Amino acid sequence: MHEPLEPATMQRTEPLPQRPPALLLDIDGVLVVSWQPIDGALEAIRSVRAAGTPIRMLTNTTSRSRHSVVEALRTAGFEAAEDEIVTAPIATAEYLREHFEGATAALLCSGDVTTDLATSGVDLVDLTGTDIPERTDAVVIGGAGDEFSYEALNRAFNLVLNGASLIAMHRGLSWRTSAGMQLDTGAFLTGLERASGVEATVIGKPEPAMFAAGLANLGVAPSEAVMIGDDIDADVRGAQAAGLTGVLVRTGKFRAQVLDSPGAAPDLVTDSIVSALAALGY
Repeated sequence: MHEPLEPATMQRTEPLPQRPPALLLDIDGVLVVSWQPIDGALEAIRSVRAAGTPIRMLTNTTSRSRHSVVEALRTAGFEAAEDEIVTAPIATAEYLREHFEGATAALLCSGDVTTDLATSGVDLVDLTGTDIPERTDAVVIGGAGDEFSYEALNRAFNLVLNGASLIAMHRGLSWRTSAGMQLDTGAFLTGLERASGVEATVIGKPEPAMFAAGLANLGVAPSEAVMIGDDIDADVRGAQAAGLTGVLVRTGKFRAQVLDSPGAAPDLVTDSIVSALAALGY
């Protein structure tokens, strides 16, 4: 059970919007941990549904396809539909289709996202496989896991040295599971960038396009929407940079010291999705 650390902290001078016309939510660490619902999250989301507020869930999760994310949320007890989910792999597929259609890309990712990347129009090569070409047009880095061996990372490194564009689904440094905190993509991506001298194109949060995709077809301006997340950089500061109100919860990967890190302060810091939604009038 999550224990309160301190009372909710308001960082903005004007009041928070009450029952905003749209809510954007992170999934992992906000609604669930290891796909088990966080205390009170099911009831809290039901209250938003009952109020008629549209929800979009933005996730950098790359270990599951969007369909699998929906099924996992439903299994955990949440109402969810595919058109409410914006994932980093889906956004990556759109980017590849726009910039690399017909090209060859080497993929390093924990979990199966090939279904979501199938619309990319790119010939994908598995960097953990045995038949790796000396050159590809792009190297695509997804979520970290056991697949991120020295051999696979070194293959990615050499492909980038040979001219491949470096594309990352996200650059998150860590995430929380039921087994505790785990290293994520950003810890390895930074090394690839430094070693190769090539800066990655990052697709997922905190990139503005992810938040724009969340608001697409809702007819809601960013200034009217609220993003709730457990990552001060990817969720909160990313949302604020895109014009949204950013709320940080003390569940998931939250650590108190992030509040002292350089960058914009969250509009609200509070215990969980439950108290966050209460502060927004639900």
